[in-house]
Amino acid sequence: MKISMYCSKNVLQLFILFYSALSFAQSYKQDTLHGEFAYRLKAKFNSHSNYKHEELFTLLIGEDRAFFASQNSLKKDSILDHSRVTTNNPDGSITLSIKNGTSTPETNFHFTIIQSNETVQYFAPAVMSLLTYKEPVIRNWKLIDETKVINTIHCKKAEVTFKGRNWIAWYSPDIPLLYGPYKFSGLPGLIIKITDDKEDYDFELVKSISDVQLKGKLLSIRKSRYTEAIETTQPKLKQALINANVNAAAVLASYGTTIIKGQEMVRQREKERQENRTHENPLELSE
Repeated sequence: MKISMYCSKNVLQLFILFYSALSFAQSYKQDTLHGEFAYRLKAKFNSHSNYKHEELFTLLIGEDRAFFASQNSLKKDSILDHSRVTTNNPDGSITLSIKNGTSTPETNFHFTIIQSNETVQYFAPAVMSLLTYKEPVIRNWKLIDETKVINTIHCKKAEVTFKGRNWIAWYSPDIPLLYGPYKFSGLPGLIIKITDDKEDYDFELVKSISDVQLKGKLLSIRKSRYTEAIETTQPKLKQALINANVNAAAVLASYGTTIIKGQEMVRQREKERQENRTHENPLELSE
């Protein structure tokens, strides 16, 4: 297990340096910010465990689209931007590194999702590439004649079957923003809470920035999170992430990193993944 963690950490460092270099040449997307919301996700990743992982996400709403990403992932961007070190070597080459002692927050979610009126676009890093696929906005919501107050917000109910799960959503027509957490959008108001009927996954709004605080504020998110991505399909993106893990030893070797018993490590990692898949409980049960 220690070897597996060592490998993952080194691959992550390579990825961090790669995208840190990209961000040096890429500015942040800036337009007027019309909404900033924080959602807490409670997720049951393992069907044979009662443990639920909790993580905060940010929904940033701009002129004609919204960005959704893990707060820890966004914080990592900011930390790396202020910790990058570029060294010009005597031979004319450049060495990229991170300041000693730099630590970044952990996250299980490295994706960025962009919602618009017509499409939802998913972006995910796979070692040295950024991959993306598009899906249409959910249109088959069933509006239910039922109301509820959630954290002082008056909400209406809606239901939908999405990617193998039945979801119950509570949205607020009083907040006329047609967005929500993850890939959920298209309702006549901001989604305040959405839970699958097994209560394995639950997104709930926990914080919003007032209009007064937003006045004059610009939306800032690193362009390298969503530009120059390779377009693919969801199944191919998923397979690319699996391949990236399987080939971790080879990636490190290509960068001159020596791994003791590399083949044994890869086999152990694959065995662990197979065991995890037995009880895996992903948010999307079908594609």
